[in-house]
Amino acid sequence: MTERPLTPVIVGSTGVGKTAVAVALAALTPITVISADARQVYRGLDIGTAKPDRETLARVPHRGLDLVAPGERYSAGRFARDAEGWIAEARSGGRQPIVVGGTGLYIRALADGLFREPPFDPQRREQLRQWSESLEGSDLARWAGRLDQAFLGGGRQRAARAVEVALLTGHALSWWQRVAREHGTLRPWYIHLTVPREVLHRRLGARVDQMLAAGLVAEAQRQLAAGVAGDAAGLDGIGYREVVAMLNGQLSERALRDAILVSTRRYAKRQETWFRNQLGHRPSAVSRQQAPVWALDATRSPETLANEIMDRWNQMADG
Repeated sequence: MTERPLTPVIVGSTGVGKTAVAVALAALTPITVISADARQVYRGLDIGTAKPDRETLARVPHRGLDLVAPGERYSAGRFARDAEGWIAEARSGGRQPIVVGGTGLYIRALADGLFREPPFDPQRREQLRQWSESLEGSDLARWAGRLDQAFLGGGRQRAARAVEVALLTGHALSWWQRVAREHGTLRPWYIHLTVPREVLHRRLGARVDQMLAAGLVAEAQRQLAAGVAGDAAGLDGIGYREVVAMLNGQLSERALRDAILVSTRRYAKRQETWFRNQLGHRPSAVSRQQAPVWALDATRSPETLANEIMDRWNQMADG
């Protein structure tokens, strides 16, 4: 198999400055941004998802925005299939595709492919479920380790999944995942933007204030008035769900800002934990070797970071 080009993937928690760095990169070289953000796929939800403004979109081509209406589900698998076309389109047009986003599952699906299990016999699956539930957790983990030598633990649910796949398909789960990785769309170079927690919290506070001032409440009201359910996909995201709660009388207007900020901080913490634990510990899609990861201090200006990324990119290309 021909090795695919190394593709920059800018990741990090919400509010860390990923989009600003990508825009600064666009001033240095022609790029197309592939947005890996599960919230920005929704049309009409612009303020609460921090989509780039019209001026930015006019200067820097973006793909992955405004794909579905609120209420419609958009999966990681669908993203990976769509993104494969966007990446090919960018390259054919002489532009460098750069994946930018904080939705880890989208990035994993794009880089590593997705394991699509074959259909299981419902009766056998139910019998196996009952049997696994009768086992102690330690016994179930031992079975998982016997059936899949690559099983590294992770709790009862993961052990049961490893046992189920191995016994019902005849192949270990790790085998299926390895096959999926061979069909990944890109070979990633991860650029992980980080800032100290107190810096991120200040940025998140400023972002929430900006969203509220820009009309977040009115944006949610327009969707509700158009008939979108308050718990529909898109409106169930951070910011919108707090606004919906306020409009339903479940949250006071005075408490809205802090409620959004608390949820956003928790989400950022989960994102950072995911990237810290996942990046650099999983084989890249095509080469099966560890994907390169470069952590960058994002307290500096986007222009400074963009220049450092370009310098490193040129060195890697030369090498």
